[in-house]
Amino acid sequence: MPPRLERAWRVGLTLLLALAAALVFERLHAPLPWMIGPLLVTAGCGMAGLRLAASGALRNAGLWMIGIALGLYFTPAVVALLLPLAPALLAGIAWAFVIGYAFYRFLLRVSGGDRASSFFAAAIGGASEMALLAERHGGRVDRVAAAHSLRVLLVVVLIPFGYQAAGIHGIDPAVPALQEVRPLGLALLLTASAGGVALLALLRAPNPWVLGALAATMALTAAGVELSALPKAASNAGQLFIGVALGSRFTAGFARQAPRWLAAVAAGTLAMIVASAGFAWLLAQLAGLHPATVLLGTSPGGIAEMSITAKVLQLGVPVVTAFHVTRYVAVLTLTAPLYRWERGRAAARGG
Repeated sequence: MPPRLERAWRVGLTLLLALAAALVFERLHAPLPWMIGPLLVTAGCGMAGLRLAASGALRNAGLWMIGIALGLYFTPAVVALLLPLAPALLAGIAWAFVIGYAFYRFLLRVSGGDRASSFFAAAIGGASEMALLAERHGGRVDRVAAAHSLRVLLVVVLIPFGYQAAGIHGIDPAVPALQEVRPLGLALLLTASAGGVALLALLRAPNPWVLGALAATMALTAAGVELSALPKAASNAGQLFIGVALGSRFTAGFARQAPRWLAAVAAGTLAMIVASAGFAWLLAQLAGLHPATVLLGTSPGGIAEMSITAKVLQLGVPVVTAFHVTRYVAVLTLTAPLYRWERGRAAARGG
């Protein structure tokens, strides 16, 4: 079989498995069935040795749909409510660096002094961006990518199931600007959001598919322009594609790849979730928010995954999105300079 045809067959098989998993998880009333179902089944089959494949184009399409879905929550009234939360957002950024640094010190001991790999694996940022920075500074890309994949998987699974067990759902609801699907308006919305994606891609901005679509849709919604809602099927498909993209990172060799390192990443992630829960409770009291919303905003997960969780569980989607977008920009901007400072500090100490 030609390589291209074989890959298409494996992508198709992966999507069928993911769809079946999503439907089963939905029938079982599991949290986030359209993302967690595909994620767990894809990861499990991959580690069992089944040769699955994810489509980069479909992953990007999923991020695009999620960016639109999130942007539709930023109505003029919501934007006005977010402005006073600037101090809380800054506190969330500071918290990301605090737990990231603590995680780095822990991983540094496990790695035997591999400073670059430990630092960029511990940073609470995107996997691809942190792996690229690690490569530039002499770190091990495989360890950094594995650490971020495992961290995100644990956060995406544990927090929603924990919320479901605690009965946390719909406590801090928000609704999109419009809940009616209008064909012409939807076409205009897709065109505008695609323009946002293209602009950020042209500027070589990171993660343009979600951030470009989010920025364009948010700008329209905040200006009071109500074009259309996003069909539920599109949102579900976006979650499925993202779940498959995450799960496909786990292959048969993943568990055998530096097991002590992966065990340390898992332990550190659990510790960060627990610590973030305490921080979220404190910040929620000070900011007048619900602790469950703040935990989603300050947990060591990714923009798309945590914002989807907030959307499905109806827990302050705009607030959670704002926390993650501001943190994402800060971590991406400051991580490399902070690493150079840390490396210089260690050299001065002779470490």
